[in-house]
Amino acid sequence: MLGEVDYNMNELFAQLGLDNSDEAIDKFIADNQLGKDEELKKADVWTDSQRMFLEEEWKKDAAWVEVIDDLNVRMHPDA
Repeated sequence: MLGEVDYNMNELFAQLGLDNSDEAIDKFIADNQLGKDEELKKADVWTDSQRMFLEEEWKKDAAWVEVIDDLNVRMHPDA
């Protein structure tokens, strides 16, 4: 569709106000691995506004949901 944005991990990190370079994203994920039963949106690594963004976008099954799901998988390597 014309004008539709294709969201990616770099854009998600920018939206969250984090360094969105590939290296910074890889480091963030490596430094913040989550336990099997720890929910992404409830992780201590997020500010309240970041947590709210992740939760709202996930609930509305928005355009970000695929990227958020990818982040969730990458932060749960043993799940």
